[in-house]
Order: sequence, then C-alpha cells, then structure tokens
Amino acid sequence: MIDMKLIRTNPELVKENIKKKFQDEKLELVDKVVELDKQYRETKTECDNLRNQKNLKSKQFGGFMAKGLKDDAEKLKVEIAELDAKLLEMEEFEVKLESDIREIMLVIPNIIDESVPIGKNDSENVEVERFGEPVVPDFEVPYHVDIMEKVNGIDIDSARKTSGNGFYYLCGDIAQLQSCILSYARDFMIDKGFTYYIPPFMIRSNVVTGVMSFAEMEGMMYKIEGEDLYLIGTSEHSMIGKFIDTIIPEEELPKTLTSYSPCFRKEVGAHGIEERGVYRIHQFEKQEMIVVCKPEESMDWFKKLYSYTVEFFRTLDIPVRTLECCSGDLADLKVRSIDVEAWSPRQKKYFEVGSCSNLGDAQARRLGIRIKTADKKKYFAHTLNNTVVAPPRMLIAFLENNLNEDGSIRIPEALRPYMRKDVISVPKKK
Repeated sequence: MIDMKLIRTNPELVKENIKKKFQDEKLELVDKVVELDKQYRETKTECDNLRNQKNLKSKQFGGFMAKGLKDDAEKLKVEIAELDAKLLEMEEFEVKLESDIREIMLVIPNIIDESVPIGKNDSENVEVERFGEPVVPDFEVPYHVDIMEKVNGIDIDSARKTSGNGFYYLCGDIAQLQSCILSYARDFMIDKGFTYYIPPFMIRSNVVTGVMSFAEMEGMMYKIEGEDLYLIGTSEHSMIGKFIDTIIPEEELPKTLTSYSPCFRKEVGAHGIEERGVYRIHQFEKQEMIVVCKPEESMDWFKKLYSYTVEFFRTLDIPVRTLECCSGDLADLKVRSIDVEAWSPRQKKYFEVGSCSNLGDAQARRLGIRIKTADKKKYFAHTLNNTVVAPPRMLIAFLENNLNEDGSIRIPEALRPYMRKDVISVPKKK
C-alpha cells in the first residue's frame, strides 16, 4: 500500500507506475481514490466542527441548569440532540469513506524501483549474472522422479490414493537428503547472523491481506473452514505478521530472521499439476530469510539476501543465475525482485528455485509496522524476504547436478556432515 500523500500530490506518477505494470484497468482507481480522499477529509473536518459545537452547547447547557434557566436549557437540549444525530450520520459516512479508500489502496500497485526493467511478463525478465559452469554430462539425465525411484526415494502412487495429485511420499535416502538440506540451510543462515524461527503455520485474514495482494491470496491460500485462519504459503507470511501493530526502536534494527515451515499452496493456474513430477505441488518445506530495516538500508539488504542464496547453491555444486524481474512480473506489493534459477542438465536450461523481494514500506503500511527514532519520531519500516531453499524444486536441481552415470547421487562436501555419507547408492536388486 502506497502513501496517500503521494496520490494526493502526484497522481500522474502513480498512474505512470500502473502503466509500467500493464494494469491499465486500475488507472481510474487513482482519480476515484483522490475524490474519495477529498470527501473523507471534508467529512472529518465537519465531524470535528460538530463535536466542537456539541461540546460548546453542552457547557452552555450545564451553565443554564446551574442558573435554573430550564427553558433555555431545554432549548439547548433539543439542539444538542440534533447535533448528535447529525454527528452520528457523518461519523458513519466517515467510516464508510475510510473503508472504501482502503479497499482501493490495497489494489493500487506499489511504486517500482527505477532500476526495474519494463516488460509484460516473466519472459521479459533480464539475466543479471551466472555463477558456476552449467554442465551437460555425457550420459542422459533421467526425469527427477525416475532418479528418485531408482534409489527407492519416492512414492507418488500411494500419495495419490491418500491425498490426490500434487502430493508425494519421500522415503529412505531421499527423505533424509531433503531434511539434511533444510538443516544445512538453517545453519547456513544462523552463521550469517540470522535468528532461527519456527513460526505458526496458520495466520488470520488481516495478516494475509497485510502481506500480499488479493490476487495472490485467491490463487494461493487454503482457508480453514469455519475459522478466520489460513494455511501459510510461505513462512514469510507468519514472520512479517509477527510485527503487526508494533513500534520498533531504531537502535534494534535491522531485524534479521530465518524461518522454517511447511508451505501449502493451491497452485491455481498451474494447468495440470504433474501426476509424476514434484515441481508444482500443494505441500512442501522451505527455509526463508526475512529482514525488517530502515528504508535507506533496504537496497543494500536486497543485494545481500539474494547473494546468500547464490552462495548456498554453489556450496552444493549447483550452477545458478540471477534474473531481474520486469515490471509486469512483479507482484503489486514489490518494489524490486530478483529470481534465482538453477541449472537443469536434463532440460539444458535454468529454472526458478527462489525469489528475493524488496517490498519497501508496503507491508509495513498494511500491518502498522513502524520505527521509532531516539527523538520519538515514527516512520514505516521496509521489509524484505528471500528463499534460502525450497525443496522439492531445489531437490530436482540437486539430483540432476550431482547424478552419477550409474544412478547414484554424489553428496557435496558441505552436506556430508549432515548425511554422514558421500554418496546415495542404487540398491542392489534382490
């Protein structure tokens, strides 16, 4: 949510930003909210005036009663009642205007950073840098499910019976591998100075609307029937929500947090979730990093965060690249976003395994997250989030890049203390 003052003073800038995001259908909302804001401020002023009149007449009423001037007091009593009725009507109108303004403000996109390339969708994202040499081995790299099945590491058929498509059982060495990757990611971020959290896996609707747009919410979130609770799509939702309606002393910043959680997603629009694949699924695990900081520090933190993901993947011998997300690919709350993509030897191309986002003060405005200076001044914080690692997508990249010709899987040095082995072997046939 952007600052109302910006829309008041520079509506054309807001409209130009909407055009850059190819959301022309929202242009009319700017003029509409400007008019509603004008009405709101006029109504608020009128309410204040009515309250002042009421207070004045109430004092007069008390004076008349003290002097025994009952007729004058009764006349004032009628006038006060009329003021009360008028004030009630205007207060109700004020509340409605405030609600209507907020509803519109929630769908007007945040102002994107000047560095963001202009483009309609993810096909126009811009490659920034590559890390590691993408290798295609001499042997054919099988489909990721086939790799896992060869080492008895996955059971999709049973999951389809218990839960439907978009679910799976991991087992044996592959289940251990995923857990070890997450443990390593936890320790990796702790070593970077981040505080480790396991957050609630369900959040209330006011937190949901605070951390994401309505469009994202409808396409992602599972609602708990009969309760004001939603299953989280990422631990960022709970972790940013942790700071709702808080005032953080400036000297306590930045807040650097890393969190583990299962994640639940509808994956609406993912036409035909693969029956045998684990690329798009309804349930997965994730290690996230979250930063709450001063506005002037947020871009520096943005660069640090995605560099941590790059570093993490390279310690596991996975080549990656970074992509600057174009304007049309940015969710409405984002100021800037970088995708991290891993190399797929099987597909001979990169695919997304994580995303780093700077949301400016958008989430802070929605959730009421403010910073207090030493001289008691208050301003909105900036929030950022980034994926450390999210199996199973990361697991796909790991398996393909560490696969041996015989079907066994190398364990990179950084992961060996967790796996307690240097290779996942193919079981001998009985």
